[in-house]
Amino acid sequence: MSVAIVDGPMMEEFVDDSEAFGKWTDQHFDMLDTDGNGELSRDELQNRQGKFSSCEFELQSKEEISSLYDALIERFDIDRSGTIDRQEFRALTKEIMLAKARGIGNSPVLVILQGDSLVMRI
Repeated sequence: MSVAIVDGPMMEEFVDDSEAFGKWTDQHFDMLDTDGNGELSRDELQNRQGKFSSCEFELQSKEEISSLYDALIERFDIDRSGTIDRQEFRALTKEIMLAKARGIGNSPVLVILQGDSLVMRI
């Protein structure tokens, strides 16, 4: 674990680096795709383990969490298959990262990072 200073432009630069961003999203997609079928089901997203877990979810009701996943699937399941494929996952991750970058702006922010954190690759 380490501490880093990041800002919005730094995050945007990472997302714009299609090779690095693509590699990172592919690795994380593969970790989430527990059945290896190339698609993320609602169960795979909702039951993610380890570093993909969020203590923020522990503070929300099951209904709120369910509503969040409904919104994610609705927004990013472009082909309406009921799952998120690799390209849809990349688009989802990109949109989330760019929203965070806009929120941070040019102000430096201290973050605590795991060794394989996305920010460690920036």
